[in-house]
Amino acid sequence: MNHQQHDWTIEPQSSLFDLKLKDTWAYRDLLWLLVRRDFVSFYKQTILGPLWFFIQPLLTTIIFTFVFGNLAGISTDGLPRPLFYMAGITAWNYFADCLTKTSTVFKDNANIFGKVYFPRLIMPLSIVVSNLVRFGVQFLLFLMVMAYYYFIGAKFSITWAIALFPAIITLMALLGLGLGMIISALTTKYRDLAFLVTFGVQLLMYATTVIYPLSTAKSNYPDYAWLIEYNPMTPLIETFRYGFLGQGTFSWFYFGYTAIITLVVLFSGIIIFNKVEKNFVDTV
Repeated sequence: MNHQQHDWTIEPQSSLFDLKLKDTWAYRDLLWLLVRRDFVSFYKQTILGPLWFFIQPLLTTIIFTFVFGNLAGISTDGLPRPLFYMAGITAWNYFADCLTKTSTVFKDNANIFGKVYFPRLIMPLSIVVSNLVRFGVQFLLFLMVMAYYYFIGAKFSITWAIALFPAIITLMALLGLGLGMIISALTTKYRDLAFLVTFGVQLLMYATTVIYPLSTAKSNYPDYAWLIEYNPMTPLIETFRYGFLGQGTFSWFYFGYTAIITLVVLFSGIIIFNKVEKNFVDTV
């Protein structure tokens, strides 16, 4: 009698650089269901519902105008202060929301990930898309404020850089997605990072030109201005303002620099995310 010995080795078939984009596209219907779930569940039990999309940036703009504009007297490059601050807040909020919410993907969805198979990349992508809906509403508010100041004769102008608007939004989304996935992967082992994310994003905002123009940072703090200038979000905020309001510092070099940094961060984030998701259930 022949006795055959069989050794079975079960290993993941995907390599480290397999981004699973084909599987993600196949589950695109799930992506839209998750987007709808995020939108409905977040505002289902609120009295004002989607009106919070308007209220939050409006209140932030009022506070920034009073504190940084009236009390601190920080320059706004000749633009009306509420318009200047709302431009920065609208753009920054989308990036910050993508980063903070993506950074807790593993922790927030551990139960789902442990029971059902689907490409895990779907979850952070759904966050980016659902935040895009919120950004659209806040951007509409920004356009309404622009229209108001136009009719009262405020001095600002739309420039050719407005054509870069789709690229600006895409880069903000991908940068927030990449950074969020890296942090989310790290928090499976280092839980303390989850507590630092919100605080860190707030600090990062002050190192970005949300409440002051880049020209003011260069003139008042020349020794530290390079830190702000090489912040990948600074060229996006400045280009956003330059395109819609005609004031801001635009440079193809820094815009390209941000694009390169974003692609590197995104690619690294997807690789790390896919590597961690194979065994994160054992550590979360």
